[in-house]
Amino acid sequence: MQTNKPLESLNVFRFKGVQMQTFHITWLTFFVCFFGWFGLAPLMPAIRADLGLTKPEVGNTIIAAVSATILARLVIGRLCDTWGPRKTYTALLVLGAWPVMFVGLAHDYTTFLLFRLAIGVIGASFVITQFHTSMMFAPKIKGTANAVAGGWGNLGGGITQLAMPVIMATIVGFGYTKPEAWRLAMIVPGVMMLIMAFIYYRFTKDTPAGNYSDIERSIATGEKVSFWTACADVRVWALALAYACCFGMEITFDGVAALYFFDNFKLAETEAGFWAMLFGGMNIFARALGGIVADKVGNKYGMRGKGILLAGLLVLEGAGIMLFAQAGSLPLAIISMITFALFLKMSNGSTYAIVPFVNPKAVGVISGVVGAGGNLGGMLMAFLFKSQSISYGQAFLYIGCIVGAIGLLLFLVNFSKETVVEPVEAELQTA
Repeated sequence: MQTNKPLESLNVFRFKGVQMQTFHITWLTFFVCFFGWFGLAPLMPAIRADLGLTKPEVGNTIIAAVSATILARLVIGRLCDTWGPRKTYTALLVLGAWPVMFVGLAHDYTTFLLFRLAIGVIGASFVITQFHTSMMFAPKIKGTANAVAGGWGNLGGGITQLAMPVIMATIVGFGYTKPEAWRLAMIVPGVMMLIMAFIYYRFTKDTPAGNYSDIERSIATGEKVSFWTACADVRVWALALAYACCFGMEITFDGVAALYFFDNFKLAETEAGFWAMLFGGMNIFARALGGIVADKVGNKYGMRGKGILLAGLLVLEGAGIMLFAQAGSLPLAIISMITFALFLKMSNGSTYAIVPFVNPKAVGVISGVVGAGGNLGGMLMAFLFKSQSISYGQAFLYIGCIVGAIGLLLFLVNFSKETVVEPVEAELQTA
């Protein structure tokens, strides 16, 4: 039966109705965005040789990939609240596709860095996916829906680690050189993004009741809450810090994993890409698992229980990263990587099982701030990987210690502060 209300349950095998249609399109769009955002990462061995990049220069490109997203996520979050997720996503996809397709024109470090910076804006796609999913599902299932959509979208970060080297190798098989092949390979994700822009605009709605332009704006957005009012809540910054530790580490690892396996274990590009893909592949279930567990804990123990769960997951993530940093063999490195990946991605899902409930009148703003926190964490971590004085292994060890310490601090934060539950959803249901 068709309804214009948020769904009370999530059936991922259902495709009918604006809610499930939007759910599937938004996670798939985020999946494609990862091909554009991190498609260059598994090609870096070839790019490094082609452009003659040094370790600090490679580090700067990693920083550029995540730093531009910080401001973009803040802006995008506000646009979701005011302009609507449908138009916002369409515009981001169209604008982001061009630097992806034309990065092949880069001929030296400076031009490559500028293209990498422009491509980084695509990372703001995550905020729209989380916001749009939140609009389509009722409070009791919101955390699970957000985690599944985010996890399946993040899976693109893993698949691209293998897919892009395969695309490059295929192009080489047609007689092109590697310097030519990596440039041509990047046209593929750009075209994919343009296709998704059309699909998103044509087949999704801003809310279950319709687009912002079809209903009264006050119904869609509820009472307006200023950016600073929304951010005055300490829980927003605690979640941003938590997300810096989990998603920040995820995008950092996405950027360096293929190079790490390539250099440390003397693997071929496709082999290194395969093991890097395994890390991203955990998103097929691990982030969703974090959201599902958080919803069940929240139903029984409230927001305080969700906060304790998140803190515990971060401590376990930090321990796993420290183990990975000291792995002396490929098998041990893979086992420890899978271990910390599980807790990292569960932490991602657990974080965004809390976000929609901090202030339901400012979901877009808070999603943007917390999402930006993830990218800020990724940018700060990337500085460790550009340093000439420490190895990648030492960088991972330092990050593991920091993540574990922040996880311990998060036990002190009380997330159970009273809020008015879902006024936006209530108004939509009476529309």
